[in-house]
Amino acid sequence: MSVREADKRVLRTPFYSRASELCQTNLWSPWKAYTTVDCYSYVEEEYFAIRNATGVFDLTPMIKYRISGPDGLAYLDKLMTRKMSKLTPGRVMYSAWCNDLGHVLDDGTVFHLEENLWRLCSAERHMDWLQATALGFDVEIEDETDDVVGLAVQGPTSCQTLKAMNLSCVENLKPFQHMSFDFEGTKLMVSRTGFTGDLGYELWVPSEYAEKLWDTLFEAGKAFGILPIGSHALDIVRIEAGFIQAEVDFVPALNVVRAGRGRSPFELGLDWLVHFDKPVFNGRRALLKEKEEGSRYRFVRLDIEGNKPASDSFIYNSKKDIVGHITSATWSPSAKKNIALGSVEMPWGRLGDELYAEIYYNRELKWNRLMARCHVVEGAFFDPPRRRETPPLDY
Repeated sequence: MSVREADKRVLRTPFYSRASELCQTNLWSPWKAYTTVDCYSYVEEEYFAIRNATGVFDLTPMIKYRISGPDGLAYLDKLMTRKMSKLTPGRVMYSAWCNDLGHVLDDGTVFHLEENLWRLCSAERHMDWLQATALGFDVEIEDETDDVVGLAVQGPTSCQTLKAMNLSCVENLKPFQHMSFDFEGTKLMVSRTGFTGDLGYELWVPSEYAEKLWDTLFEAGKAFGILPIGSHALDIVRIEAGFIQAEVDFVPALNVVRAGRGRSPFELGLDWLVHFDKPVFNGRRALLKEKEEGSRYRFVRLDIEGNKPASDSFIYNSKKDIVGHITSATWSPSAKKNIALGSVEMPWGRLGDELYAEIYYNRELKWNRLMARCHVVEGAFFDPPRRRETPPLDY
C-alpha cells in the first residue's frame, strides 16, 4: 500500500471501544489513518488531570518502525543528526533527521529494545527515505504501526498508577529509559518518555492486548484521579513544555512545496541534537556550512502580554516590520501566562529584543486588533522537578 493510499484510510484504534464510551463531546479528528479523540469532556478537566493527577492519551497512530540487523547502529548514526553510540539497550533517545540540504525531515524517539533491535517513532511516514538511507547496510526495516499500540500515561500520580498495576521497580526508571514486564502472557514495555514536560510514561503492547491494557490501567488508576485526555489538552501542555510539533511548528522537508520553506535543526532550536564529532550523517555538510555562515531563522518561545492567545499572528519588530510569525499559542493555566512558540528572521529573537504580536480576537461579532508586547524567554514555560525525580515522589 502506498503512502498516499495509507493516508486515505480512516481506522479505529484498538482502544476505540473504550474511548468511544468515555467521549462525551463526540469530537474526533483523523491522525495518520486513525480517528482519535480531540476532547472527552472538558479541555480544562483533562488539562488538570495531566498536571495534577494522571492523564492517558492514545498513541496508536504514531508511526513506528522496527529496525533490526548487525549494522543497525551504524545505520542509525548515518540517518540521525545525533550521535547514536550512547543509545544502549534499555535506553531511549530523542533525535532529528535531515535531508541533504540540512532541513528537518522529522523528529522522534529511538528505542534500543535489545541487541541489534530498535524502534523508531515518528510523526510522519518515512519508509522510502529509511530504505534509501539503508543502502549498503545490513538492516531490515518494518512498519509496525498497526501492530503495536501505545498509551501515554502522564502526570504526578502516573508512577503510583503503574505501581498499582504491580509493575515491580517501575519507579526506578530514569528519564529516557525503558523496561519490560510480563502482562497477560505478552510483553508490556514501559518507557519514561512523553510529550507533556511532566512526570510521565508510555506503555507499549501488541495491538490485540489493547483493551486489556486500558482496563487494567484505568482500574489501577481509580484512586489517583486517572482520566483519558484528548489532543486539545495535550496541545496546551506540549506548548508549556516548549515542544515542537511537525506540520504545526515546522513543515517536514519532504512535504515542503516551495523551496526554502524547510527548517534546519538550528532554526528549530534543536542545535543540541547536531553532533559534528561523528564523520558522516545526512545533511552534515549543509549543517556545517550553516553553523559557519549563520541561520536564516530563529525559533523563539514568547511570553506575550495580555490574555489573548496569539494564534497565527505576525511578529513585528520595534520599527513595525514583520519579522516572523507565531506557530503555536495558548494560555498557560500553570504558568499563568499567555505563551507562544514562533519563528523569526535572524537576527531577531534575542533576549531583550522588542517584539510585538498582532492579535485579532472576536467579541460579540466585533473584531479587535491588539499589538501585544512579546518577551523572548529561554527554556520551558513549565518544568516541574518531578519530571526528573527518580524515584518520583508519591502525590
